Amino acid sequence: MAKTALVTGILGQDGPYLAKLLLEKGYKVYGLIRRYSNISFDNLDYLGITKKINFVEGDMTDESSLLHLVKRTMPDEIYNLAAQSFVGASWAQAKLTTEINALGVLYMLNAIKLFSPTTKFYQASTSEMFGTSHENGSQDENTIFHPRSPYGISKVYAYWMTVNFRESYDIFTCNGILFNHESPIRGMQFVTRKITDGVAKIKMGLMDKLSLGNLDAKRDWGFAGDYVEAMYLMLQNEKPDDYVIGTGENHSVREFVKLAFKHAGINDWEKHVVVDVRFNRPAEVPNLKARPNKAQKQLGWKAKTSFDDLVKMMVEADLKRYSVKSV
Repeated sequence: MAKTALVTGILGQDGPYLAKLLLEKGYKVYGLIRRYSNISFDNLDYLGITKKINFVEGDMTDESSLLHLVKRTMPDEIYNLAAQSFVGASWAQAKLTTEINALGVLYMLNAIKLFSPTTKFYQASTSEMFGTSHENGSQDENTIFHPRSPYGISKVYAYWMTVNFRESYDIFTCNGILFNHESPIRGMQFVTRKITDGVAKIKMGLMDKLSLGNLDAKRDWGFAGDYVEAMYLMLQNEKPDDYVIGTGENHSVREFVKLAFKHAGINDWEKHVVVDVRFNRPAEVPNLKARPNKAQKQLGWKAKTSFDDLVKMMVEADLKRYSVKSV
């Protein structure tokens, strides 16, 4: 009998890549969606899997809907990828960010405890929990948390609640502390996609200037398609645990910009980039870099896609989108 998995955040970036992986492994995949007036399946369509997903309705801020959903489906695995995931918006929407990212996880864990205690649970944690911890070095599972945004704070709550349910109720729960991961279906509000989309528009003559914030911030950037494999491996492991997932190297926003323009065949990138302080965060996180040794040793996982290949992949995808539109 095929395994079943419930994936929250199915319409985002990671959800489609994870769902594709699970479908290829023979899973029946349930995708949690909220009742919108206009639901976009673009990211699932991009990977060609929309019709293969069993969509179920619910809301991470509505505990009763999650209790009902888990009781009805009793999935073998739950991957919680749902979140208000844009760090910049979390200052203006701190309460909403907390309700989805923190309390929503508690609601889901309670549903598992009450109705499906053998379900394995994956929580999408984030490098933003580290904030300024070891800001000039790197971070692993033993690095203390010092979040610098409402988003990071909400994720710390969810992290410890996930650990608590593992230790208190013997539920198979794992935290994947993922560092920045991108793809051609990354949301437009994130700086990497803002860059590649802007570069494509400049190349196609649709705009001339790209406005960005802090060009010196450094991040450990990997490919989302690689990272969902780590999520899957965590729930196949013999014992539940928490893992840092990243490439082990970091690059500045400036480096990302330079490469993006290079792959678009534009050499004079500085002529097209405007630094606008309005895009700076109230509390900046200057440097994040993973030490993924534990995941490499215990899960056999390692990032496959290089930084250069990631930027190239994203630029080419956005150039293709605008080429198709212009035909």
